[in-house]
Amino acid sequence: MAVITKFVVVREGVEKMTFTSKKEADAYDKMLDIADNLIPFLTNPELGLEDNDIEKLGFFLAQHKDELQSLLKGGAAVSKAPAKKVSKKTNLD
Repeated sequence: MAVITKFVVVREGVEKMTFTSKKEADAYDKMLDIADNLIPFLTNPELGLEDNDIEKLGFFLAQHKDELQSLLKGGAAVSKAPAKKVSKKTNLD
């Protein structure tokens, strides 16, 4: 019989995600904490965002916190290089 260790992230009695390593579970839990802290900030009426959009934006910013921190410190945005298009050449003999 195999023994499998699972790490479960639970919020308000709801199972959010299951991981095989404690490190991944802790990172996800921290991301949820950051999102929970961002959401009240994003409810500012000046933004005029819907509740669903606020939640999505909060999670997006939390997931990309390292990039966001760099930008807020005046750093440059890290841009991913676009995928190269492969041109298909056909030989018409």
